[in-house]
Parts: sequence; C-alpha cells; structure tokens
Amino acid sequence: MKLKKPALALACILALSCSLTSLTACSTEVKAADLTKGITPANVSGKDADETFALAQTGFALDLFKTAAAYDGYDNLLLSPLSVSIALSMTANGADNGTLTEMENVLGLPVQELNDYYVQYMRGLPSEKNCKFHIANSLWLKDDGQVQVEQDFLQTNADYYGAPVYKSPFDNQTLTDINNWVKNNTDGMIDKILNDIDDSAFMYIVNALAFDARWSDVYEKEQVWDGVFTTSDGAEKTVEFLHDTSHYPYFEDGSAVGFMKSYEGGRYAFAAILPNEDISLEDYIDGLTADGLYDMLSGAEYYETVTSLPKFSYDYDTELSAQLKQLGMTSAFDISAADFTRLGTPDSPQNNIYIGRVLHKTFIAVDELGTKAGAATVVEMLNGSAAPSEPEEKKYVILDRPFLFMIIDRETNIPLFIGTVTNP
Repeated sequence: MKLKKPALALACILALSCSLTSLTACSTEVKAADLTKGITPANVSGKDADETFALAQTGFALDLFKTAAAYDGYDNLLLSPLSVSIALSMTANGADNGTLTEMENVLGLPVQELNDYYVQYMRGLPSEKNCKFHIANSLWLKDDGQVQVEQDFLQTNADYYGAPVYKSPFDNQTLTDINNWVKNNTDGMIDKILNDIDDSAFMYIVNALAFDARWSDVYEKEQVWDGVFTTSDGAEKTVEFLHDTSHYPYFEDGSAVGFMKSYEGGRYAFAAILPNEDISLEDYIDGLTADGLYDMLSGAEYYETVTSLPKFSYDYDTELSAQLKQLGMTSAFDISAADFTRLGTPDSPQNNIYIGRVLHKTFIAVDELGTKAGAATVVEMLNGSAAPSEPEEKKYVILDRPFLFMIIDRETNIPLFIGTVTNP
C-alpha cells in the first residue's frame, strides 16, 4: 500500500489553525491570564505523514469508534478521532513508565513520533475560502500552587502543538473562559464542552477543530427531492435526499459499497459506506479493520455512480474514560497507578496526578451546499490522594438505510470525523 501524495495529505489539517482566524467573528472574550509569553515555541522539525502514521490513525479511529458504539449505541454516533488523538498525545507528553506505554499502545505510536508527525501534519493541511479547516490547542492551569508543572511539558506542547498556556483560578469565570475558547475555535458549533470544574482539577488539556467546506460540485435545486429512509429500527420516514449521477471515486469490499464526494480544493472528501442489505451496520463496523478500511479507501476508482445522500444534521457528546480504559489505557485514570511525573509534581507526597475525564463533543450538518463539522476534546487532569480506470457499468450507492460516513484527508485517507446515520 502506498500513499500517492503524502505531502498533499498533510496539506489539509494544520494550516487550519492559522487560516481560520476569521473565526473570531463569533468570538467571546477569554479573560484568563495567558502565560505563553514565557514560552517561545521552538522551530522543531517534523516528520511527513506516511503509511505508518495513516494506519496508526485509522486503527485508533476504528478502535475508539467501535468501543464508543458499544457504550452509546450506533444511532447517529459521531466522533473526531483526530481531535481525541491530539488531546491525548499532548497529555502523553507528561506521562512516564507504564502509563506512557499504555497511552502509546492505544494511540498506536510512541509519543515522540506522534509529536513529529502531528507538527508536520498540522503545518501542511490547507484551509481555503470555501474549504476551511481550523485546529487549535490550549492548556489551562489552576492558579493555586498545588502542582508544580514541568516546564518541559509546557515547552513540548508549545513546540509541537502550538498550545498557549492560560493561568486561571478554576472558578466560574474559568468555566466560561474554556467554553468560550472552544466556541471561538469551532466557529460556534460547540458552544459548551464543560458543565462544571472538578474540585481536584488543576489542568485542562483542550483541542478544538472546525470544518466548513463547500462541495466541489454543489447540488442544484432539481437534485433535491423527498425520499424514504428506513431507520435502524425499521421505521420509514420521509427526508430530503441529494441525488446525483457522476464519476465519483467508488469502492467496495464484498460487504459494503461506497463513494467519495470531494469538497472544494480536493484535499478533503465525504466518504459514505453502505453495508449490503443482508448485513447490519453494527455487524459491518464490528468486522471492519484498519488495514481493510485503509485498503478500501486507497483502492477507490472512478466509476459513473448514481448516488442519493440524505440531508442530515446532529450533535453528539460523550465522556470517553470508560472506552479508553477498555482499549487498554487504564493506569492513566487510576489515582494510585497513574504516572504523570513528566507533567508535574503535586504539592503533597500523598497526592498523585491522574486523568479524571476525557470529554468529547461533535457537530455535523450536511446539505446541498456542503458540510459543517466541529469537535472539541478536553482531558481533565486531577490532583488528589487515593481514597478508594472507468468501467462501462454504472454503480449505485443509495443511502436510504443506516450507513457509515467519514470526512477524510484525501491524500492519506485518514479519518478526521467518523460517524453513522441511522435516523437523519
């Protein structure tokens, strides 16, 4: 398996962080003290995305998606594995020994390799007028001296993830500030990620991303008409469908068929995967592997394809600690076993640093003009003591029953978002 244009693959995710400064049009003031002035990001060299990185990202995306579905069900599920992976990679820079090993196993690569890949990947991803992609990271520290945070941890996350550091008392204003920061950096799509601040919290590690792209070929009015969608529970409902017959990248794996529809610029695409009628969405996803998904997407070929895509819009939020524990990242959440000594030192030898919650929230809207999608991930760090070529025939992909979809980086086929539509 070869990545045809790895440089282009990278060219779609991090220019986002620089390109969507226009997001501040909906901005709300953040009042926390910015400590970034004391930290000058170094001009670190990165590593171009390759098959190793793509497979690691795809593997993490599938593992996380399957585990989340086991907890929350498959109905209109939506995750941004990219957002979660970046937030956890930033956190892993503070982990050591067994905790670090577990986090690296779940994420699929050693943390320094993730740093090297991400800094280059984020630099290379383009954001254009009609295809905007914005990524931002930040660190929030409690201003009470309870934990001595390691300067190397802050410096590494500044160097590789461009994360500013905010110092705040973790009161109601801090809650407002973090939520405003997320709202500003998701173009208002995620207006709140935190409902409360844990009394033991001393740090929040936050990632936010926003995607707003116009189809390279938008649907005209005459291509939009009502149709019947059969939901996961067998009910039939009338919804608006987007219809087209065109030469799309088409793929199949014997158990499902699918197509890709590009956004302006061609770097990103919407990929829809429809299981065969005799295979449930749940069974199909359960049998999907990283290698299989990567090969299927990479092997897409242009066919004249008849497609019908329902318009849909929904949001989703979850807390991922149980899912990440099931994937093998257990000690990071254990007050007695967590090792985040490379992140900081508690004020008391009886205390320890560990992860309290991993909060994740997403939004997506697909219509005749394009797609808007946003995501935010917060890793809550606590400080506490233990208590307890074109063929002749046409292909058809009629998405009138539950299907899997992704927004992908077309050059690497890395999933930026992955979700299901069971009830549009």
